[in-house]
Amino acid sequence: MILNNIFKNTLLVLAACLVLSACATKKEVATEASISGQMQGDVYTGTDSVEYLADGVKDRVFFATNESILTTASRETLRAQAAWLRKNSNINVVLEGHADERGTREYNLALGERRANSAKDYLMTYGISSDRISVLSYGKERPVDAGSSPLAWSKNRRSVTVKAN
Repeated sequence: MILNNIFKNTLLVLAACLVLSACATKKEVATEASISGQMQGDVYTGTDSVEYLADGVKDRVFFATNESILTTASRETLRAQAAWLRKNSNINVVLEGHADERGTREYNLALGERRANSAKDYLMTYGISSDRISVLSYGKERPVDAGSSPLAWSKNRRSVTVKAN
């Protein structure tokens, strides 16, 4: 009887964990999709406009708070960037890492660098030479949205790919 109750409780806990983890993954992707769909250059437009590195290739990826781990949507964007870069082998890029306003200047500079390096590492796994990719961190110094809200912060936690001069 006791063993049966332990087994049932274990199954309930596992089922709850499965349901909660599925919800968290969907929310992260949905949030990133809504954020990237509302950005144009450095101006929040409230529309589905997006800034592009090239025709049909988004220029930025977004991160969770205090994270430099790429989301599923970020990896999709970077795969498209890598495909475009392979076709345009004469173009070099700079990956600009950014953070939201929270935290110290030093912490956010390091976090921005980790974010840009995360994007760089991913591009390199798709055949882009490290010689073609530079990394630059702005930390919290160049926000897209100067607001102090969760939406503003989510737009500022990003890595942006720009063509090198």
